[in-house]
Amino acid sequence: MTPRKAIPWGLLVLLFILPLLPVPEFWITQLNYIGLFALVSTGLVLLTGVGGLTSFGQAAFVGIGAYASAVLTTQYALSPWMGLLAGLLITAAVALLLALLTLRMSGHYLPLATIAWALSLNFTTANMESLGKYDGIQGLPPLHLLGISLQDGRALYYLIWAIALLAARATLNLLDSRAGRAIRALNGATTMAEAMGISTLRYKVVIFLIAALLASVSGWLFAHLQRSVNPSPFALKMGIEYLFMAVVGGVGTVWGAFIGAGVFKIIEDQLKELLPALLGSSGNFEIIVLGVVLVLIIKYAPKGLWPAITSLSARWLVPEHRPRNWQSAAPLAARDKARPQELLLDVDKVRKQFGGLVAVNDVSFQIFAGEIIGLIGPNGAGKSTTFNLISGVLPLSSGAVRFRGHAVSNKPSREIARLGMSRTFQHVKMIPDMSVLENVALGAYVRSSKGVVQGMLGLGKAEEKQLFAEAERQLQRVGMGTQMFELAGNLALGPQRLMEIARALCTDPALLLLDEPAAGLRHKEKQALGDVIRQLKREGMSVLLVEHDMEFVMGLTDRIVVMEFGTKLVEGTPALIQSSPIVRAAYLGTEH
Repeated sequence: MTPRKAIPWGLLVLLFILPLLPVPEFWITQLNYIGLFALVSTGLVLLTGVGGLTSFGQAAFVGIGAYASAVLTTQYALSPWMGLLAGLLITAAVALLLALLTLRMSGHYLPLATIAWALSLNFTTANMESLGKYDGIQGLPPLHLLGISLQDGRALYYLIWAIALLAARATLNLLDSRAGRAIRALNGATTMAEAMGISTLRYKVVIFLIAALLASVSGWLFAHLQRSVNPSPFALKMGIEYLFMAVVGGVGTVWGAFIGAGVFKIIEDQLKELLPALLGSSGNFEIIVLGVVLVLIIKYAPKGLWPAITSLSARWLVPEHRPRNWQSAAPLAARDKARPQELLLDVDKVRKQFGGLVAVNDVSFQIFAGEIIGLIGPNGAGKSTTFNLISGVLPLSSGAVRFRGHAVSNKPSREIARLGMSRTFQHVKMIPDMSVLENVALGAYVRSSKGVVQGMLGLGKAEEKQLFAEAERQLQRVGMGTQMFELAGNLALGPQRLMEIARALCTDPALLLLDEPAAGLRHKEKQALGDVIRQLKREGMSVLLVEHDMEFVMGLTDRIVVMEFGTKLVEGTPALIQSSPIVRAAYLGTEH
């Protein structure tokens, strides 16, 4: 067994035998709270670190889980396990409502909204007579599992840590799945994700629900560990601390949630003992020192403690690449090929206005199966805007677009992608901290089906092999097979563009839209790209490309559409365009 695999197993064994050793009860209690905090922080890793949705309100969901069980067990004498079920159902309903109300917000509005509803829920709890107001509810019964009482802190320790580690494993499984790659795209790559057929709002709601449910389970465990509940542990202050734990540990890493929870809890408790003794007076001095410690950690380990630890240990722990075990995987299902001379795309007088500015003015053209069409024009001619109108990234002001007989005008880009239209972008859009292989596999999302639950349970392994086999095939197709395990963010611009093309090809498109694909490529890379595009044409695929390299366009396209100031200037063969005085005037400002 390699050291990279042996160390986690060793830590797991130590975690298991710790309560059996003569460890002071104080440290068992500390570990119980660390496990509870880590459970909430794991949800924040998924929600904030991976999904990019900042929430200060997770403590409110902890409170829902705690109070639901407290009410049912003390006032209705039901089992704590019924309290768990009730807490999860109530949390899911509240979280779904809040998600639908707030997740369409962006920028600083979403964090402010989470603060608002966290304050509201906590204030409501503290002022309800049936919940004991600020005194809370006392006398909760202990948990029992398989006839074994978990009243003792050492006994409950195993349940807390089993749930926390299972949540961590499920989260890791999810992030390493088809759904997980879609979730990773939420943080800064939503336009690309939608163009690959992914409903980004749906995944935002999903991770919001998962984070809320993990917090609710933590609250249920907390309530039966304490045997009482009151509003204080579920206030906004604790919501902020949960987020700090995730950030300190490494907000994008699952094990960082555990490191952050441990460091935060231990430092806070030790400071409560040391500072009054040193200063000779009582007070919440630990908050000041803890703030300084957090600033130092963020300054010297900006990505968090877990990434810093893994970076330092990399010199003797050899990184392991994903095993290439997909060679024998069955190919993904392919869509029906276009018939020869089938009308694929019909762009009819499309228009786009931004206020009083007309960016695209009644542009029309058609694309038939097996054609390579160039869309050219001076800078600011409206080419990329036209691309965005066709692919659904921007809504039309007027006009119509039909693709393979389907009216796609103003449809979301994800729906258009599912019909067989795929695209690249003028400015490369990718997920830089994922490998090239994973980025490309994201393109095959529309050709696969495993969802979040299967991902968390690790049930999509066969489909994963198919996705990676397809991604490798497309990378080999564009000449990037040797770079598939590199981080996408480490690539130069040229290879990034080739990676985007491979990702688009993974969708098995009937029409491929390439927005300046040759930009940043060397001469030989352009030649190789041209060969790939010609091969796609021979296979019956149509291509619409925007490009400034006239030599590349003229030697590749069947027809060219020239735009100027948002209007269609002329359309024809490369030879006709090259000889057109109108085109020369548009580019050079003269007809001579």
